[in-house]
Amino acid sequence: MGRYVIRRLLQMIPVFIGSTFLIFFMVYALGDPVAALFGDKAPDPATAARIRKDLHLDQPLWKQYLLYMGAIFQGDFGTAFNGQKVTELMAAAFPVTLRLTLVAIVIEVIIGITLGVISGLRRGRPLDTGLLVLTLVVISVPTFVSGYLLQFLLGVKWGWVRPSVSSDARLDELILPGIVLALVSLAYVTRLSRTSIAENVRADYVRTAIAKGLPRHRVITRHLLRNSLIPVVTFIGADIGSLMGGAIVTERIFNIHGVGYQLYQGILRNNAPTVVGFVTILVIVFLVANLLVDLLYAVLDPRIRYA
Repeated sequence: MGRYVIRRLLQMIPVFIGSTFLIFFMVYALGDPVAALFGDKAPDPATAARIRKDLHLDQPLWKQYLLYMGAIFQGDFGTAFNGQKVTELMAAAFPVTLRLTLVAIVIEVIIGITLGVISGLRRGRPLDTGLLVLTLVVISVPTFVSGYLLQFLLGVKWGWVRPSVSSDARLDELILPGIVLALVSLAYVTRLSRTSIAENVRADYVRTAIAKGLPRHRVITRHLLRNSLIPVVTFIGADIGSLMGGAIVTERIFNIHGVGYQLYQGILRNNAPTVVGFVTILVIVFLVANLLVDLLYAVLDPRIRYA
């Protein structure tokens, strides 16, 4: 296992370098941050030159990247154009989005896997067909449609929950946004679990376990479910970063000041340090989540460790 972990860590290094350089290139090379800082007003040439020198924008792009990465390894993600440290924005935004992502993941795992197991064990029956149709509808509906619909029905019309989230962003307030954020992923988890269960339920090891007289619930939980969860775990692990980065729409609907909100504001104002800093952290989240998934994958199927 140790060699496997070391190999995976070494593979993360070029991925991190390539991803961050691509992000840095797209943000800094496709727009002028100094021009965006002044808005519609034409900046004074001397002032603009001084700002570019202070931000190292007068250097070649590869050198800007090296200087930026060197600062990151020292814990300095730069300063936003409003004068606030990017790390301060992260400290305020990431805990909120982490709580929202946690709620979404819990909903996705519990409901998605449960529905997938029920559907897979009743393959071809009306319940299975109904769940397949329902998940297809959920996948087809955009998040901003389902979000505004649930906000109006549950928050405005029926008054079951608050239609917007307060600045504290407590866990109980994040249940509805978490459902909205998890809906599409929940549908995919349901379909993945259903397909995997339906395939493995006819496997030889399941028939052998039943022939030995093991209780049905033990066959499902100890044998069938463990082997069927491998593709589901892979999807959920990769989905963690997607949920954090894709929460822009959900956070806008429910007025949540998290990572999505900061990214939206940074893109809207062409605030390059904020966008690059936040996306760099999201890249790290993606890599760590995928590493944990690979390790869990190896635990579920020991053959992976020796491949």
